[in-house]
Amino acid sequence: MIFAVVGPSGAGKDTLIAGALAARPDLRLVRRVITRPSEAGGEDFEGISEHEFAMRLARGDFALHWQAHGLRYGIPLDQVISPGDVVFNGSRAALPLAAQVFPALRVILITAPDAVLADRLAARGRERPQDVRDRLARASFALPKGISATTIVNDSSLEVGIARLLAALQPVSA
Repeated sequence: MIFAVVGPSGAGKDTLIAGALAARPDLRLVRRVITRPSEAGGEDFEGISEHEFAMRLARGDFALHWQAHGLRYGIPLDQVISPGDVVFNGSRAALPLAAQVFPALRVILITAPDAVLADRLAARGRERPQDVRDRLARASFALPKGISATTIVNDSSLEVGIARLLAALQPVSA
């Protein structure tokens, strides 16, 4: 099964994913390729140049790719073709294409109240105040038409958030 985890900045996606991976060793995380320096912080990703991204895209190295916030993102094909459950940190805007590429895709939307998002973004110290305001304005972005998701409100303890994500990663009952 392939899971796309999406949601606004500050919702705690990477933190909850890390907790789920620790609890479920069978779960694999896709290491995204992003056109920004690896030293930029945040999640574990492969940072590459725009030129290298274009070369790898032309070679067919990505199962899925998209642009957001002035950057290009890629999901490496070799990380999603083997059996087992796979999770990747995705983009809400890329979900229609992701659903075409991965017909059995399951989407998990992680969100939090605006006040919680604002506090988390400020605590990261990576964005200027205007950037935080811009991110909060985008936080309520609806999922694209035709895309359904399991929603997790990450507004409690880390343990509760991880438990909610682990429940969402379970097989769907028939």
